[in-house]
This record gives sequence, C-alpha cells and structure tokens, in this order.
Amino acid sequence: MSLLTRIASAIVLALALLTAPAHADGKKVTVSQAFQSMLYLPLYVAINEGFFIKQGLDLTKETAGAPSAALSAVISGSAQFSIHGPEWTAIAASKGAQVNIIANVVNGAAVWIATAPDFKFDSVKDLKGQKIVTGQMPTTSTSLFIKLLKENGMDAKSDVEMIQVPIGTEPGPFLAQQAKVAVMYEPGLDQVVAKGMKVVYGFPKSYGPYAFSAVTARADVDADTAQRVVNAMEMAMRFMGKNEARTVQIAQKEFPTLDPMVVEAAVKRMIGDGVYPSSVDITADALKISMDTQIALGNLAAQPDYKAFVVKKYIEPALALK
Repeated sequence: MSLLTRIASAIVLALALLTAPAHADGKKVTVSQAFQSMLYLPLYVAINEGFFIKQGLDLTKETAGAPSAALSAVISGSAQFSIHGPEWTAIAASKGAQVNIIANVVNGAAVWIATAPDFKFDSVKDLKGQKIVTGQMPTTSTSLFIKLLKENGMDAKSDVEMIQVPIGTEPGPFLAQQAKVAVMYEPGLDQVVAKGMKVVYGFPKSYGPYAFSAVTARADVDADTAQRVVNAMEMAMRFMGKNEARTVQIAQKEFPTLDPMVVEAAVKRMIGDGVYPSSVDITADALKISMDTQIALGNLAAQPDYKAFVVKKYIEPALALK
C-alpha cells in the first residue's frame, strides 16, 4: 500500500469516527416479547434496519411465550422492556406493580372475522346459533368478539358455540370445516383467505385508533436507555410508512416458514387498516377504548390514569426527532 493510499485510508477512518452516532456505545438492553408476532413488526423493522444500533443499543430480543410472562420479566428485572397488550400492564399497575407504557407498537384492534365463502353475512346478528373458532382466553381477539356480541344483544355462552383453540392454530379447525366462522389475527387470516375464505368484519375499521400493543417498562427504568428504545421504535414507524416493500421483506425474513405471499398480504392489510401506528404516540382516546374492552369484560376495574400510565417524557422527544 502506497503512502498516499495509507493517508487516504486514515482520513476516511477519521471522518467515520467523527460522524459516528453520538450514542455508539453498545448499551445492552433486553426486550421480552410475548410472542414472535406479525403484530410486533415495528420491533423487527427497528432491529433489521439497525435503528437500535444507531441509538447506541446492543439489543437482545427474548420471546416469553405469553404476555404475562413477558411482563413478569420486566417486573422481576430480567428484561428492561416488554411488548404485549397494554391491558396486562394496566392490570398489574392496578395491583400495585410500578409499571407503565412508554411507546406505541400496534394502534389498531388487529382482529378480523372470517367466514366460509357460502356463509351469508349481513350483520353480526347473522352469527347467532353458529359455531365460531376463536383463540383461547385470555386473548384480545376473543375478548373483542365477546364484547361485539354483547353490543349486538347476544351472549357468548348461549347464542353461539365458541370453539376455543390455542392462539395461532385457528386456521386448522376452520379450514377443516368444524365451523363456518372464525375470529382471527394475522397471518392466520390471510392464510385462510388464500384458501378461499372471506373477511366479513374488521375490528380495526370499526374501532379506529386502539392501543393494542405497547412497550412496557418499570417506573424506575434507566431514563437514557428508555429514550433510546423509544427513539428507535419511532424511527421504525416512520420507515414503515415510507417503505412498504422493504417492510414486507423484513416480515418475510422474520417468518420464513410462512408462504411469502400470505405474509405480504397480511402486512399490506395491517398497513391499510391502520394497525401499525405512524408514531410511538398513544392518545388518551386510543387507550380509553382499549381499556373499555377490559372493563366491560371485568378484567379491569377502572381506567388507568392516562397522564401517569403513558410516559410522555419519552414519547415527546422521539416525536421531535429530525
């Protein structure tokens, strides 16, 4: 290597060091997710696009297997953050746990009702007397369905026959014709659509903004680390809004055993239905409607105090990022 080449290399290295992110210190952080879920795609986008690294974080993603287990990891201190429905955090907080939510992840009620192609559906009342495949309680999909029946003058125990199955396995019995109706999350929904089933009802469009999943932290979380996590999630959401094709690619990478076309359809449906938020902000109305579902079901006694429960001191600086 010539002297000139060495000098040029040294200059390039020096410039790289000068322009490196201010937070490039690899601060270790653990996020516990309830499941590997397409709902948590903003997290996977942040990981795959290097947004946590850009925020100076060395992130470890753990999968707990259940929302309660993910939240327990935060309460015990084995993880600094968890991702799941905010109702779990609200219930724990109502019982004295010092936890709250610091960022949005899913801002739509990401549940749909599908039927067999020959099923006549004009209104929710057409479901009376039907067998319905649903996820095992407690889960938001079945909770929303029970609430929907109640709002339409029906009872989940007497007016329909629910076949509750482990979450994610709903396509099996539905496609096996054990029922002509199913209440589903993605990607199960587009798996059955690919087999000829039809979508007849979408909770995202019915409810509008709905705090469905969020990042939870302890009240005593390290503030600097929390801010970096929220910043990275904000960067991911902005990216998703402008880069649909790349977002689909990341989802396909994260769910390699699924048909790529099903993954693409699922991601596009959730983007189109407003399931993924445009920012980490959680509005008071979105939280209220989400918690109203839990109150109606008897899981929560009262609305959490929005100002204490949603930590705006992390959200607002992230929204101001340039």
